[in-house]
Amino acid sequence: MSDTGNGAPEETPAAPAAPGAPATPADKAAELARLAERIRGIERQGADGPGARIPGPGGSGSGGSGSGAVSAPAPAPAPVPASAPAQRTAEPVAPAAVPPASPATAAVPDGPRGDALQEAAAVLTAGGAPAELAPAAVAEFGDDAAQRLRDDPWAVLGLPGVRPEHADGFARGLLGPGAEPGDRRRAQALVLWLLEQAVLRGHSALELTEVAAGLERLRMPDPAAAVQAAVEDGRVLPFQEELTGAEAHTAGGEDDEPPTRTLLALERLAMAEDTLAEALIQLMATFVPGEDPEPGEDQAADEPASAEAGTEDGDAEDGDAEDGDAEDGDAEDGDAEDGDAPAGAGEEAAPVAPAAPGPAAWEAAAEAAASSSSTALIRAVADSALVLHTGGEAARAEPAALVAAARGLGLRAWAATWTDQGRDSFAALVEGGTAGADTPVATLAELLSGAAGPGRAPDGTLALDLLVVLDAPLLDVDLAATVLESLADGTRLVLSGDPGQLWSAGPGRFFADLLAAKVCPAVASRTPDFGPIGELVSGVGIGELQPVEAPDKEVVILTAKDAGEAVHRAIQLLTDSIPRALGIPAEQVVLLTPGHGGVAGTRALNAAAKARLNPGPGRFGGFDPGDRVVDSPSPGVTHPARVLDGDATGLHLEYADGSRRTVRPAEAARLRHGWALTVHQALGRRWPGAVVVLPEDAAPGLTRQWVYTAFGRGERHLSVVHAAGPALVQAVAERPAQPRTTRLRAVLAENAASAY
Repeated sequence: MSDTGNGAPEETPAAPAAPGAPATPADKAAELARLAERIRGIERQGADGPGARIPGPGGSGSGGSGSGAVSAPAPAPAPVPASAPAQRTAEPVAPAAVPPASPATAAVPDGPRGDALQEAAAVLTAGGAPAELAPAAVAEFGDDAAQRLRDDPWAVLGLPGVRPEHADGFARGLLGPGAEPGDRRRAQALVLWLLEQAVLRGHSALELTEVAAGLERLRMPDPAAAVQAAVEDGRVLPFQEELTGAEAHTAGGEDDEPPTRTLLALERLAMAEDTLAEALIQLMATFVPGEDPEPGEDQAADEPASAEAGTEDGDAEDGDAEDGDAEDGDAEDGDAEDGDAPAGAGEEAAPVAPAAPGPAAWEAAAEAAASSSSTALIRAVADSALVLHTGGEAARAEPAALVAAARGLGLRAWAATWTDQGRDSFAALVEGGTAGADTPVATLAELLSGAAGPGRAPDGTLALDLLVVLDAPLLDVDLAATVLESLADGTRLVLSGDPGQLWSAGPGRFFADLLAAKVCPAVASRTPDFGPIGELVSGVGIGELQPVEAPDKEVVILTAKDAGEAVHRAIQLLTDSIPRALGIPAEQVVLLTPGHGGVAGTRALNAAAKARLNPGPGRFGGFDPGDRVVDSPSPGVTHPARVLDGDATGLHLEYADGSRRTVRPAEAARLRHGWALTVHQALGRRWPGAVVVLPEDAAPGLTRQWVYTAFGRGERHLSVVHAAGPALVQAVAERPAQPRTTRLRAVLAENAASAY
């Protein structure tokens, strides 16, 4: 999609087309201009009704989320697959069938909830929809779901798996001839659906032109009225955003007025981005760097505070000695195993006088660092509350050096990683090659849930002075806001990550927007990733796909004539060539591919791998003992595991960190076979060997960002099997990333005075 937006609308409306004449492009442009002006008119009215107050790019100062502490944004709804444009059919279509209910949910409970389920099922059946949608309807709308669906049949579009044509068929089933295409209820539902679909593609907002075009494809007679109805309902918020740079030049302007674009955002995401911007600005505004003692001042006065802080650090570390007992599968879900949280984790920390090392102490720590990049990072953190750090896998040694230096200065410093594998590898860096249970690093889920980490201060914030978040590009808007709200005023925050990798599974591009906004110091690592794989990945990062010397077969690139041959070669590499030639066992090799479906998707690759490595009937819900699986409790979170056994209680799994857990039958839908993964599932992890499979149908979706991330998943060996032809080189050279429309950069630029 275009990121340029619309220019300022014309004041003089275009002449209407002759009756019966097809709308011309000029007519459509004029209608969109009138729609943008109508939205601006709502803002100028200053009414108090829902949707009347239009926040600008300035967050709370222009009608955003308000000031002060804001509760964590509501989590995004469960994702549904992105879909193709609606079919233009007049026949009623029932909502897509859903999988049969599990035994845990099949029985209708007694009492009011049971009545609500039965009533909702009756209404759904009356409209031609599957009764199996009743639990989802009650979960979404409450016990009065049946009445809600009667009053607004198009509300069914908010349920998982339901598409516009399904909702239209359901409405016709309930309303008959009264179900008109221009119905206000249909208009509101379609606008919400279009924005929810955009969320699945990573957008936190959409341009007005995009929404209007989508409504036109869905046969909405008056897109302008549909958008206005959704805005007045209050669940969609419009924003005016000034364009700058090349976007402004492309869009042009009128009478020296800067060009603008009109954005539409779901209320929850608009609030989350405003909250996030306010929290970032608050963090920077409340930061006070330490001061060196005056000449001759008795420095012993500082010792009690430092000693007390050091004691607290020691207590926290002792309390984290049991981190290994926390089960990984539960920890990243935010729960500790059987309630056995480590002693001290999640408890309120005793208030202490914070350590405040001055410039001289920080400079001494910086000079002692092992690399120039580590020195630059420590110096930046000495003077700033918020610092960005960019670099590849080898550059993670620099935030490790920062954590060690900060703790040496008496600060309560912790690091958070995306995965347990990242946690363990970072702990080894902090400890100089020997990871210990008391090392100040945890997964981000463990830290936020209290399963590990420094504990909480009396006000509920994390009891620390410095937090380093690794894998920062994987933070979506909601999670980033949660992290910021967990920090006390004045806490130092370092966000570290590789800007060339794929963005978060959820909406937004938090790390990239921060880099673009330039509201804080950014330290770029000069530490390269070594070896042939590092050289190849570095070249991809600058848009070049060049052959590299790999005397020990660290990199092998093979071509295939089609997807079928690509699958055959990939399985041969996994099961025979890599183990035999390189000594890397098959269980330490991963297959990576762009998607789940298709001839060379994860389903096909996993089926072929299972047939070779662990054939069986799939007697436990499609799985057999010995199967490699991945447990995905939420989008963007993946835990590799192995099936041990199964029974009526569920599947018994052993996770990569050695922990064990039983996945109940009702939760088994989140499991997939794990020999082959999508690159999004592999984020935050690396394997000794990686085989990247690129079928010919993957060409349209390939980007430099995807290739860079995929090629970087291998530690010792990378094989690339591709049937994409010249599309691979073209993607690396010409297509940096799939664009995402967000508001955070504009909000920050409007509200933060940058000195950098």
